[in-house]
Amino acid sequence: MATIIEMPKLSDTMTEGTLVRWLKNPGDEIEVGMEIAEIETDKATMSMEAFDDGILHEIYVQAGEKAPLGGKLALLLEDGEEPPALDKEISSGSIPVTAMEEEESTESAAATSAVGSLPEPVSGGARVKASPLARKIAAERGVNLTQIQGTGPGGRIVKRDVENAPVAGASLVAAPPSAVAAIRPTIGANDERIPLTGMRTIIAERLLASKTQIPHFYLNIDVNAAPLLAFRQQINQASEKSDNANKYTINDFILKAVVQSAVAVPDVNASFDVDAIIRFASVNVSVAVAVDEGLVTPVIRDAQDKSLLEISRSVKDLAARARAKKLAPDEFAGGTLTVSNLGAYGIDSFDAIINPPQAFIIAISSIRKTPVVDANDQIVIGQRMAIGMSCDHRVIDGAVGAQYLAEFRRLIENPALMLL
Repeated sequence: MATIIEMPKLSDTMTEGTLVRWLKNPGDEIEVGMEIAEIETDKATMSMEAFDDGILHEIYVQAGEKAPLGGKLALLLEDGEEPPALDKEISSGSIPVTAMEEEESTESAAATSAVGSLPEPVSGGARVKASPLARKIAAERGVNLTQIQGTGPGGRIVKRDVENAPVAGASLVAAPPSAVAAIRPTIGANDERIPLTGMRTIIAERLLASKTQIPHFYLNIDVNAAPLLAFRQQINQASEKSDNANKYTINDFILKAVVQSAVAVPDVNASFDVDAIIRFASVNVSVAVAVDEGLVTPVIRDAQDKSLLEISRSVKDLAARARAKKLAPDEFAGGTLTVSNLGAYGIDSFDAIINPPQAFIIAISSIRKTPVVDANDQIVIGQRMAIGMSCDHRVIDGAVGAQYLAEFRRLIENPALMLL
């Protein structure tokens, strides 16, 4: 039986993907689980596995080209099978009904008559593509279809898109680019225009939405890093002599302190959800990792249950596989807070932009020598580290943020407490 290979959903925010390269050629035999292509999503480049056996008959999307979620990529035939009559139609660009829409088929038939009198939603002068059932649900819930990114074939809005959308126009996505005239740069003859990758596009969209729709406020403290430096040295010396030798970094202790502080002040481990605040039971830490294409945030799950050693090994593994583009889609999802550490780059202090839908992000700067006044009112050389906390004021009030940072400072300046 002929099978269409479709663009899979490889990340929670993915709406389209770029075919980086095919690992198989037309005529090759394909088996279930075999890696057949590399896809660049909004978060990383990932391998795409085959879900069916067969012979790769024809490729529709070539290397470097994009396709929407659910869009056709190639045609798979059984051994000796002739291509179907619809093959030419498929090749010309029509998109077959996919599994994600089959679940709507029965309800959509009934919904078609119910929405027949509703006006077609229009965005930027063009009709918004939406299934009849999606339009019916949108009308019932007061959802603005022009503010929804469809995940059906060709970007079509389907049932689940409407069900997951905020109601009463409380959209959390940025306004479409056509809503505001972009201020374009003047390009000289020797200037280079670099097209946005899928990852860079999503970074731009999500951070614009975060900065314009989340009411940020900022808290900043300096912590005494001298006890932490001394404690780390002792721990590493002891680790070298153990059977499970592990070199601990400053960032390992930072992550442990971030997690324990969220356990102590659980109100920060939360998210705004239109008409409610969701307080999470687990602390899932998104760790910002710089890669060639931009920034990714793999997640250490259930970090509240992990030891310092487990956190250290987890972050090393995630960072290495992020740079090698070997992370699985679910390893990017579900973070409840984010840590961005630019200490290794020599940054004295900074404030980060919240990673929605999280309610705060911690910004870690370098440890620097600076004059400080000690307990005897003497000016001495101290080791100080600037910490910035960017908060969503809909979720976190100033006093709650201050309590969190006070607990964080207590742990950094008394690092042995992290091992209790």
